Amino acid sequence: MENGAAKPVIVAIDGPSGTGKSSTSKAVAAQLGLSYLDTGAQYRAITWWMVTSGIDIEDPTAIAAVAGKPEIISGTDPAGPTITVDGTDVSGPIRTQEVTSKVSAVSAVPEVRARITELQRSLATSAERGIVVEGRDIGTTVLPDADLKIFLTASPEARAARRSGELKGADVNATREALIKRDAADSSRKTSPLAKADDAVEVDTTELTLTQVIECVVTLVEEKRAAK
Repeated sequence: MENGAAKPVIVAIDGPSGTGKSSTSKAVAAQLGLSYLDTGAQYRAITWWMVTSGIDIEDPTAIAAVAGKPEIISGTDPAGPTITVDGTDVSGPIRTQEVTSKVSAVSAVPEVRARITELQRSLATSAERGIVVEGRDIGTTVLPDADLKIFLTASPEARAARRSGELKGADVNATREALIKRDAADSSRKTSPLAKADDAVEVDTTELTLTQVIECVVTLVEEKRAAK
């Protein structure tokens, strides 16, 4: 079959922070000509909006009441993914420590998850050539019928070292504690916890370079696409 006529393929990539999810997902999408969606950025965007709007993050009822208000638009080009809230580019502000420390609490609110999940599904189904969607509950909740589900893991030490490399001047031990705390919060929440789907392929990235992880995932996607 001609490559141009390849059936769209939906790839779900889940896993905790610091496993190389974003770098891998973007590179795989770019290499295979697929769209790309960072679902974590959407949760960060709605968290940023809550914080800047003065919503009490400790109050799930207050969060739920306004979950439908902000307009969140995600650009799905892997070469330059964008995210705006009510027309404002928030790709920088959503990466601040203030947003990072509050995103688990906002993400745990069922109304927020329902709203963002709906956005994610509509982007995935409208991607003409297919899409790589990365997050924490994509294979289990958002796109349970994805063509391919991948769960990336790595040791807490490896993940902390990568994260502190990204966060200039961050203390590895403090980063490790923060990652473990966030994983615990995300894995234990009632609504769509961070979990590996039964039919997901697990890839442990602890000993792998980013290039090796990308090659591994590209191969898995190509095999899946050939079998469609």
